[in-house]
Amino acid sequence: MQVLTHLQEAALAQRGSLIGWVPVCLGLGIAGYFQLRFEPDMMVWGSVLLLAIVLFVAARIVSLAAQPLVIGIALILCGAMLAKWQAEAVSAPVLSFRYYGPIEGRVVNIDRSASDAPRLTLDQVQLSRISPDRMPERIRISVHGDQPLTIYRPGEVLITTGHLSPPSGPAEPGGFDFQRHAFFDRLGAVGYTRTPVLRAAEPSRMHWKGWVFKQRMALSRAVQAAMPGETGAFAAAIMTGDRSGMGQATLADLRASNLAHLLAISGLHMGLLTGFIFACVRYGLALVPTIALRWPIKKIAAICAIIIGAFYLALSGGNVATERAYIMVSVMFVAILLDRRALTLRAVAMAAIVVLVLHPEALLGPGFQMSFAATTALVVVFGQIRHLDLSRLPRWTRPVLSVCVSSFVAGLATAPIAAAHFNQIAHYGLIANLLSVPLMGALVMPAAVLAVCLAPFGLWGVGLWIMEKGLRWILWVAKSVSAQDGALSHVPSPDGIVLGILCLGLLWLVLWRGTARWGGAAVAAVAFVLWSQTVRPTLLIADNGSLIGLMTDAGRALSKPKGSGFVAGIWLENDGAPVAQDVAAARPGLRIEGRVARATLAGWEVVQVSGKTALAEMRGCGAADILVSNQTVEGQRPCLVLDVAALRQHGAVALSVDESGQLKLTSARDVTGTRPWNAHAAPQDGRGLIDVMKKGPQNAVPDPLVALGQ
Repeated sequence: MQVLTHLQEAALAQRGSLIGWVPVCLGLGIAGYFQLRFEPDMMVWGSVLLLAIVLFVAARIVSLAAQPLVIGIALILCGAMLAKWQAEAVSAPVLSFRYYGPIEGRVVNIDRSASDAPRLTLDQVQLSRISPDRMPERIRISVHGDQPLTIYRPGEVLITTGHLSPPSGPAEPGGFDFQRHAFFDRLGAVGYTRTPVLRAAEPSRMHWKGWVFKQRMALSRAVQAAMPGETGAFAAAIMTGDRSGMGQATLADLRASNLAHLLAISGLHMGLLTGFIFACVRYGLALVPTIALRWPIKKIAAICAIIIGAFYLALSGGNVATERAYIMVSVMFVAILLDRRALTLRAVAMAAIVVLVLHPEALLGPGFQMSFAATTALVVVFGQIRHLDLSRLPRWTRPVLSVCVSSFVAGLATAPIAAAHFNQIAHYGLIANLLSVPLMGALVMPAAVLAVCLAPFGLWGVGLWIMEKGLRWILWVAKSVSAQDGALSHVPSPDGIVLGILCLGLLWLVLWRGTARWGGAAVAAVAFVLWSQTVRPTLLIADNGSLIGLMTDAGRALSKPKGSGFVAGIWLENDGAPVAQDVAAARPGLRIEGRVARATLAGWEVVQVSGKTALAEMRGCGAADILVSNQTVEGQRPCLVLDVAALRQHGAVALSVDESGQLKLTSARDVTGTRPWNAHAAPQDGRGLIDVMKKGPQNAVPDPLVALGQ
């Protein structure tokens, strides 16, 4: 009874701060939906809805101590339903086969691929021999060749001949799921072309989003024309969200110095812009005594900041990250309009709720996680600093201290999330941010506002000139810091559950009232221990059968020095040891014989064969237990066959050997299951790979494994 009494007292002590748990509960439901390995039918969702309603009603009759728990469970169910609703809302046809032929579509986005090639996103797609009901709503193609990116114009209809394929699944089981990402972006196919892209029609009349995109690209190109080089590309990125002019070397420097967040239009840019507008309007009106004494100038300034922020949101393309930032600053200014404190955990919680309701899938992205982690940490820390007596410090030290503390706190809060998603830690990021962030707020963003204000008079060059000086300094800082020895270290990717445990522990530490809050620190410590115990797969097989990678004492050895470079790079990054592909291919461990690669895993023999000729020359399975091929293997073979047909259905495969000598195979589909975003490639028999295969006499394997590749 005494324990029950303590629990009731602890629950009652949370009243007044429970709104912070609302987005947490919604997030748990959303995460739970995305972790399912099957798609529940409508009867299940009807039951979930009914149960949520019952719980909300029951919350009115249970005790005060039990109310938060009952409502929390109902909110978890609501989070799952939000994710399902969004999945149904964005559902669109996905190409189910590899396509080569004519491609026609209207330009709705222009950017660059990881290989620095111009990349076009098209809607109103027309493909040969595909019925309208199966036509992808949007596609994205990389343009290889000599055509410059600047020749493409928003809204124009282009035609070319190219290769398209369905969005690919994770590069390894449990890895980043591009299929899911593309599904929520309504991308039904991705590919490339090496032939000239021709203009089939001039830009047509578009809806308002298309018009805004056209204006955004026009502004971006005008900025880059007035300010050539990487500096102009940087200016265009922070003014319009268009990063297509940024070179890969510059991007790498910004990431290595932890300054890449300056490139994305996020909370920092939106906060600096709206804060600058708020200050200018407020202090400008304060200079007029009649207005200052009779009008609520603080609220007028807040309204102006909200309006300008909305304009910036539209101009920057309105992506999820910028939308999230706008919601956060809008909540802050609405709090000012309601005479409430602007920077509180309540405001952060309200912003998180709005984002999760509008974009449930954003929960899984690093942008959402890092943005709210940084904001929450800053609100908590500065809330504690507010109680300190800093009157003895010289006035000039306070802004310096504020910048140092904010950079340190934000960097510390986002470091684990960045490391989990990007496998790297920037050791000198604090120094780089201290040298750059103040300049971004005090010079670059005000100069950008000045340039836009002077543009109608043809004088925007004044603002751009000031802006260029600041951006040159930031790029110099990024290059100098990234060039230092030890500027960057790498860590292996943790299991998916690790980041969830870490975030829950830290949220518990922040949101819980009472001494039990320190239990959150213990939970976070458990997450770091689990991360340190991460064991990478012994052997990885690409989903096209063209590449395998064996973990050795020297690192992962790859079966070829070039080709499948994107997958190879992800494997090496997730290992926490990124090197060039040719360096990894030169490592000992795999036995390479022409187009045949062999690997041995505790007595298990794996052979990977590339090309039709090498496959035709191989008798049986080449004395191997597992045959991997980038071709379709015909007929029965006395081993497990993972050919291109099987791998397209099951995805990339990871192999490991346990202590008893059993071989465990896990495919990407074993982890993801069959969901709306990958249903187009579901196995015809509905089965996944068999988890454990025991070695038998004469290289025999169970019949289902032999038949898998057929």
